[in-house]
Amino acid sequence: MANRIDCDVVVVGSGAGGMVSALRAHDLGLKTALIEKSDRFGGTSAVSGGGIWIPNNPAVAQQDSREQALEYMRQCTKGMVPETKLLSYIDNAPRVLDELARWNVGYFSIPGYSDYLPWLPGAMVTGGRTMMPMSFDASVLGDELFRMREPHPTHKVMGRMQIDLAEMGPLIRRTGAWWTTAAKLFFRYWLDLPFRFRSRRDRRLTTGNAMIGALRKAMMDRNIPLLLNTRLVNFVEEDGRVTGVNAVQRGDEVTIRASKGVIVASGGFDKNQGLRDKYLPVSLPVDHSLTPGQNNTGDALIAGQAIGAETEFLDQAWWVPTMRVPAPGFNNVDMRAAFFMERGYPHTMCVNRKGERFVNEAISYNDFGAEMIAENSHNGAGMPCWMIFDATARWRYPIGALMPPVIQPDSLVPKEWWDNVIFKADTIADLAAKIGVSADALLRSVERMNGFALTGVDEDFQRGGNPYDLFFGDSRNTPNPCLGEIRTAPYYAIPVDLGDIGTKGGLKTNEVGNVLGENGVPILGLYATGNVSGAVTYDSYPGAGGTLGPAMVFGMLAAEHIALRSGNSPAV
Repeated sequence: MANRIDCDVVVVGSGAGGMVSALRAHDLGLKTALIEKSDRFGGTSAVSGGGIWIPNNPAVAQQDSREQALEYMRQCTKGMVPETKLLSYIDNAPRVLDELARWNVGYFSIPGYSDYLPWLPGAMVTGGRTMMPMSFDASVLGDELFRMREPHPTHKVMGRMQIDLAEMGPLIRRTGAWWTTAAKLFFRYWLDLPFRFRSRRDRRLTTGNAMIGALRKAMMDRNIPLLLNTRLVNFVEEDGRVTGVNAVQRGDEVTIRASKGVIVASGGFDKNQGLRDKYLPVSLPVDHSLTPGQNNTGDALIAGQAIGAETEFLDQAWWVPTMRVPAPGFNNVDMRAAFFMERGYPHTMCVNRKGERFVNEAISYNDFGAEMIAENSHNGAGMPCWMIFDATARWRYPIGALMPPVIQPDSLVPKEWWDNVIFKADTIADLAAKIGVSADALLRSVERMNGFALTGVDEDFQRGGNPYDLFFGDSRNTPNPCLGEIRTAPYYAIPVDLGDIGTKGGLKTNEVGNVLGENGVPILGLYATGNVSGAVTYDSYPGAGGTLGPAMVFGMLAAEHIALRSGNSPAV
């Protein structure tokens, strides 16, 4: 690699926001290069669900509107985000779909998948704002597939076969023709010959892998350089503007001169313990974060602060409850599994360390995490909390990393998990003793939940009382798909730690992604999108895809603004 590279635009980070930025800049006639700190491309986007939250998209345009989406975003952001920026996102979000289609990145709307805060004015309770990626045939990537980050283990069956949201429901609940779904996955995977003799990796990509694979193919078609193992060190400034970056690739220093602009899309600071301790409202170890590797260490945030960039929302993260799981095949190594949806399953509940319920368990993972923080601030008993469930839930549903007995009976649960990762007892009182909570309090909580299950009404926290809760409930369970008696022995408990899928505070940007200086004036030549920037959603999570949607939109807008200032006017 040469010690200096010249281009018009350099993009830092190869997740969804970075790839969209690079592709849009290239298509507007700008010579573009993309650098990635890791040895694999895709970032956190590759291990995500791949969803994007697009208000007023074509699938819901008859039910949604600019005004309705704006009212919802106002409510979500509590006045902390300028209306000009909210409108920039709302007005341009549908446009990013046109660009994705041009790059052969397919997306489809999910009816029924409600916004995460359906009680707020402007919410789409019938769903449709969330869009999911179509599966992608990675055979067109060739060996480039092996440079892409693999999906999260929960997006694969038996550690091999990738599944999408439509397949996930029947397989999780074992409803309908789930055997047919499983058989199709099995035969499609094993009949991918001769590739199956070469690798166990699935070439039918779904969720975040599908989106990243399709974006990478579009980059390959355009010969946009992707430089892996290349870490941002600082920004280059000349004559009052940012004109490039200094980076390190495998120990060698390199300067990448970008005459038109720099777009950073390099993730948050979730893997930087010092920054976590400095900014987040609670002290949490980096290994509670579900983001991959040790890559999101705030390099661009630190570099931006060094040149006077303003910051915002540094105390915020995309919270998610997690469980610790010993990594299979690696001694003394732990990994994390998220509780994304199982908190809404019947025959389960969550209690604090006093044995008391404190939340509607079925709310969004981000809001559940915020409630853990609030509970811990109130009485010191919210972090960790406990997931409690009985044999019925154990038989019917996967819970965190624990698969149902049809796949993973108790006899196949690793011995080191018992009374460590998961606890089991024949009575609620014995379970309480094992996990160190008051037996009387836990018994009261269970009996009260059992009463709610019979009536179908959660009088304490209204679980199952809104469309979002019900989306992840079990429709076979009546009268409330989210409430079931915890009455069948044996009983189980899993400690629930607060984790995250990234931080959401960072460099402050305007409505086109231009980074602002400490005096509120744009820093010429420097743009940011995704978790390296302050979230357009503030502390809320408006709906599934509320991370990747804005990352793509503001990456697109940043590239267009650079082109506009360079005389390469975009045709919008």
